[in-house]
Order: sequence, then structure tokens, then C-alpha cells
Amino acid sequence: MPNLLLEVISPDRIVYAGEVKSVMLAATEGDMTVYYGHEPTVATLNPGLIVVTDGEGGGHTAFLSGGFVEITGTKMTILAHRALPMADLTAEHLDEEIIHHETIRDGTLNDRARQEAELMLGRLQQMKAALAFNAVR
Repeated sequence: MPNLLLEVISPDRIVYAGEVKSVMLAATEGDMTVYYGHEPTVATLNPGLIVVTDGEGGGHTAFLSGGFVEITGTKMTILAHRALPMADLTAEHLDEEIIHHETIRDGTLNDRARQEAELMLGRLQQMKAALAFNAVR
């Protein structure tokens, strides 16, 4: 099977560019795994992990604080608000994201926006707990 061309771009740099076998990510419509030949799609991303299997079968994981993805079938472009390799992810980064989404949740009268913020808060708190658990080990 041919490989998918992936570009992950944040405001300050190109985080990753290369051929990959698959990409797992958290879209607002649900988590998805993308392979070469995926149906063309544009989606908004939730804060969460992206797991990339590169062309040689190696895995890479990073935290995306949200953004957008465009999939053409042969190419996938992610425009991330912020992208951090897992080695650089700290509880402080997650605390910033938690405060951001608490502000959205507490400042809106829109029920859907409040529900989306609650969902994101749950994901972020799970990630923070997992990060703390791994730090203890």
C-alpha cells in the first residue's frame, strides 16, 4: 500500500513532513485513523494526542492543542494551534489548556459550546492524570 504524505504545521514551524503509514487523531466528530486513500475530509481537531506510524513502521506521538485537518486521500495537512512532542508535554501545558476550556465553558450561554468544552476538559484531565502516572513510574 502506498504511504500517505503528512504535514503537521504549527504557527511557529513545520512540526513534521514526510510519508507515513497511518495517523490517529482526535477530531471533533470523533477519533479517526487515516490511511492512504482515505475519503477527502476537512475536520476540526480536539485537543489530544496524534499517533503517527511512519513509513518504516516506527511510532511518533505528540500533543495537539486543537486545529484543523485536511485529508485528500494521498495527503494529510494538519494546522495545529500548538504541537508538542510527548517528551516536551508537561502538566503546566495541560493546565493552560484546561484553564482555556474552563473559560470557554464558564463564559458561554450556548449549550453545545458548553458541552464541547466539557468534553475537551475531560480529555485534558485524563491526559494530565496519565502524564502524572507515567512520571511516578
